[in-house]
Amino acid sequence: MEDMLFYDRMQFAFTITFHYLFPQLTMGLSLMIVYFKWKFLRTNTLKYNEAAKFWMKIFALNFAMGVVTGIPMEFQFGTNWAKFSELTGGIIGQTLAMEGMFSFFLESSFLGLFLFGEKLLGHKLHFVTGFLVFLGSWASGYLIIATHSWMQYPVGYEILENGKFVLNNFGALFSNPWLLPSYLHNQAASLVTSSFVVAAIGAFYLLNNKHNEFGKLFLKTGVIFGLISSLLVAFPTGDLVAKNVAKHQPVTFAAMEGIFETEDGGSEIVLIGQPNMLEKKLDNKIAVPNILSFLTYQDWNAEIKGLNEFNKDIHPTNVPGLYYAYHIMVGLGTIFIGLMLIAVVQLFRKKLYKTKWILWFLMFMIPFPYIANTTGWYTAELGRQPWLVYNLLRTADGASPTVSSGNTLFTLLGFIGLYLLLGLLFLMLAGKIINKGPQLNNH
Repeated sequence: MEDMLFYDRMQFAFTITFHYLFPQLTMGLSLMIVYFKWKFLRTNTLKYNEAAKFWMKIFALNFAMGVVTGIPMEFQFGTNWAKFSELTGGIIGQTLAMEGMFSFFLESSFLGLFLFGEKLLGHKLHFVTGFLVFLGSWASGYLIIATHSWMQYPVGYEILENGKFVLNNFGALFSNPWLLPSYLHNQAASLVTSSFVVAAIGAFYLLNNKHNEFGKLFLKTGVIFGLISSLLVAFPTGDLVAKNVAKHQPVTFAAMEGIFETEDGGSEIVLIGQPNMLEKKLDNKIAVPNILSFLTYQDWNAEIKGLNEFNKDIHPTNVPGLYYAYHIMVGLGTIFIGLMLIAVVQLFRKKLYKTKWILWFLMFMIPFPYIANTTGWYTAELGRQPWLVYNLLRTADGASPTVSSGNTLFTLLGFIGLYLLLGLLFLMLAGKIINKGPQLNNH
């Protein structure tokens, strides 16, 4: 049983991690495309229009990859997680069906119109199609995170005698206190990814001395959007998410922050340290006293319960994984703020385009927002374990009893091989679009 559960979780973790590489770019990028198109309508400067069309090609490629890698996950609800689907389908089926029916169709329909309908529609209607693509992609994120928030903090449900969850308050799904902070945090993080990608391509063009006009535009737009979104990820959105965890999942909060023992007179914030699960402590830690209590409760001496206060049965199943995922996310987020701040200062000093070291830094930073987003989601998912629906349904009780671990491992290996090929194809196609660059001479 443990083997089966391990492979079920591994398969879902792999497929969803690979899948989310694509939506995290498209959600943020859709807003930046709307911005470029809006700037064109206001200034009638052609480069803004060409920038919007160029980035929509990248968006469309990411969108196609997101669709291809998203479909297998839907099937896993019926194969590996049939028990979970049977018990909770009456609730999560609502939001997932709405995501497919409304957001996905809105996004895909108007994406086609944006890509191919500019001459037919005229610029104002073309802008509207871009705005509707943005609306569809952000609505999609909202409905997915509404599903996820219900699993983290279940509301508006009742449990029937046969163990099935049914919804008795539809409005509660969307007024869940977990939903809005998580959604805004996720969307700001998505905007960080797209800002870094846009800035990196701009830096690439300037360092290679080609498409210089677009290089400057992408770099300027990327660093300004990047600084704003990096700050929003930390505060207020990240702060609100952390407070939600402290309030509703205190055992998760203790594991995330590496607090094994309850401390008298306020909790320290750990900057560096390695969880030692045998001795129930952090090795080689560097910490600042009382800061965590203040950040969480605005009280220097507030008590934060350690893991020792909670029954071992409800401890997160992978405390080191949770701790490291959280600290990688926070560490990278801090670096992003610092780098974007330096870049914006140089921009206002009119020195950014010539500051080679910042351009190189921005170009090589492309993978790191993806890592930060992934570790952020790992923090949320590892933090909820050992529950599928927090405090109500254990992960072990949601797996399909009839799918063998051998079957799951075999299909996992198949996914790894297939996704490797898809990833290489994506990089090749994206590379071709970027290398060709935006064109101004077709007018």
